[in-house]
Amino acid sequence: MNATRALGRYGEDLAARLLTGSGMRLLARNWRCGRAGEIDIVAREGDVLVVCEVKTRRAGAAHGHPMAAVTPAKSRRLRHLAECWAARHGGAPPGGIRVDLVGVVLPRRGAAVVEHARGVA
Repeated sequence: MNATRALGRYGEDLAARLLTGSGMRLLARNWRCGRAGEIDIVAREGDVLVVCEVKTRRAGAAHGHPMAAVTPAKSRRLRHLAECWAARHGGAPPGGIRVDLVGVVLPRRGAAVVEHARGVA
């Protein structure tokens, strides 16, 4: 596994712990819908389906803060992927579908900073 993939996987592991710790139930990780793309984490919070994008960055990285990484195009793609998931798994739940973002910043020293933004798309 290359360093970038390992970094992303580590961030997804931290995000999964955060989400389950807040009471969500994980349904899938790295779920693919053909060429449309991939959902990092699919979860359930009560009667809401949560599609979660995870962005991980090293502190000081040239790519900027992970919470700024979801562009309008990325938001549209995530909504489309959420609809694909729902269509393949019996439809949207009564509470609907929400798209969240978890941003992970890894400093040179110390613990990772993990932020969860609800309803970003």
